[in-house]
Amino acid sequence: MKKLLTGNEAIARGAFEAGVLVAAAYPGTPSTEILENISKYDEIYSEWSVNEKVALEVAAGSSIAGARSLVAMKHVGLNVAADPLYTIAYEGVNGGLVIITADEPGMHSSQNEQDNRLVAPHAKVAMVEPSDSQESKDFIKEAFKISEMYDTPVLFRVTTRVCHSKGPVEIGTREEVGIKEYVKDIKKYIMVPAHSRVKHVEMETERIPRLRDYSNNGPLNRIEWNDKKIGVITNGASYLHSKEVFGDTASYLKIGFSWPLPDKLIKEFAEGVDKLYVIEENEPYMEQFIKAMGIECIGKEIFPVCGELNPQIIRSAISGEKIENPFELELEIASRPPALCAGCPHRGIFYALTRYKNKIVVTSDIGCYSLGAMAPLGMGDTVICMGAGITAGIGFDKVNQMADRNKKVFGFVGDSTFFHSGMTGLVNAVYNRSNMVIVILDNRITAMTGHQDNPGTGKDIKGIEAPEVDIVGLVKAIGVKESNIRVIDPYIMDENISAVKDAMDATEPFVIITKQPCALIKEVQKEREGLYCQIDQDKCTQCKTCLRIGCPAISMKDNVVSIDINECNGCQVCMQVCPFDAIDFFGKEVK
Repeated sequence: MKKLLTGNEAIARGAFEAGVLVAAAYPGTPSTEILENISKYDEIYSEWSVNEKVALEVAAGSSIAGARSLVAMKHVGLNVAADPLYTIAYEGVNGGLVIITADEPGMHSSQNEQDNRLVAPHAKVAMVEPSDSQESKDFIKEAFKISEMYDTPVLFRVTTRVCHSKGPVEIGTREEVGIKEYVKDIKKYIMVPAHSRVKHVEMETERIPRLRDYSNNGPLNRIEWNDKKIGVITNGASYLHSKEVFGDTASYLKIGFSWPLPDKLIKEFAEGVDKLYVIEENEPYMEQFIKAMGIECIGKEIFPVCGELNPQIIRSAISGEKIENPFELELEIASRPPALCAGCPHRGIFYALTRYKNKIVVTSDIGCYSLGAMAPLGMGDTVICMGAGITAGIGFDKVNQMADRNKKVFGFVGDSTFFHSGMTGLVNAVYNRSNMVIVILDNRITAMTGHQDNPGTGKDIKGIEAPEVDIVGLVKAIGVKESNIRVIDPYIMDENISAVKDAMDATEPFVIITKQPCALIKEVQKEREGLYCQIDQDKCTQCKTCLRIGCPAISMKDNVVSIDINECNGCQVCMQVCPFDAIDFFGKEVK
């Protein structure tokens, strides 16, 4: 039987068929749907972990205990998980362990474009790369076999187009591999220096040569001989793009097992073609290896390092001429810069801060609230990585004090991000006596990645009731004085303004916790259905104050300000900022 699946759905199916028993992840585009789909299989224990490091450690522990285990994350998540990764590589596995890194060429929803293929040779772990949905399912099953056969974690690298593109997938049955016996072995699993030194030598002299032999002779790397005037060495989605460009006019070496790279296979292929191209997205990972072997090839001299590849870019690079896009739209699509949603609970606190815009610095974080930096609110100076909304703020605050700048630092973090890596930052702020303000935006969900639950929502990955971590209690336990904590409803502007004023006057770590659920949560949408605001045109003076809150439901055309009732959810922030009481609140009949 075949089904039409995305790459992420196919990975989940492959994990099920491979007999996986434990799966953990932290949500992040383009990897999120992997665990969402795995959680549908009752045979697999699955969890949203608080961060990627924790997720990998959970999976590593279950692997050592004897269960086939999987962990998934986006590319920057692997940075968070790097600490355990590099040591687990020495230890090896018991039950198979597969680590999915979902890279994002083109940065559609990421802060950088790092190429995690470079991690595999650094950590010295096997690496597998599928090109489509069928391979995503098949290769994940093979990855578990590789992991157990060669006693290694396997890095399973996918990209946005592989994760989200759909293709036909042959569905198989589950293989119940069970749980392997655990035998205590401190020389294998306790990485103190005396043991690590032995394991490193073992890795270099035994595991890696065996993996290289598999790379040259296994099923994941293959030569497709066609016309031999042109040869293409390629991988992942680039393989499909290359096939679309060259068809049967070129031969291909498709790389599906990409560390160690197949040196003998590469040499055989290169000797069989007249001209050799290496087509890969982002870094010249394969190209550098091939050139180091003394083989002439054409790669990043013509193909871009930045962004995604597609057939048009490849054709243009090969011909040296700009090729026009053959697909054109007759419609002119309006520019839609990213903005906080209508009714977003983050808007009130940002707007309250605008009155201090020349007296504050805002260090923001990864989440919807990053959009607070966009016009017209303009509340953001930095966005670095998960948790840095607090920790970068600590550094900024210290330098402000050194330079005698009279600017208060406000560090923003969401509820899920606070659990992910914000708690340690708050501990640091308290311990090192920072004079900054930490704003924890509790919207009851992990919003930007698609509404996944977290330790503060009271539900687990399956939607089952779970213990709810109390953010206020946690902040107090970390050491913030109760007098320096404000819990507010961000829809009430007086509470926003009062909390910000108190924060500006504080001389110790000060925490504002906004509590209001995301406007897009289905239950919230249902509760607020039929609620909306409207502008009384007789009272409106076109002062444009309501436009300054940046709500996409409010617009001005032909000098008339109006509110789209289909977007508005009646949060009433606009009502409270209007200086002329020209906005009214209504409740219409629920449909």
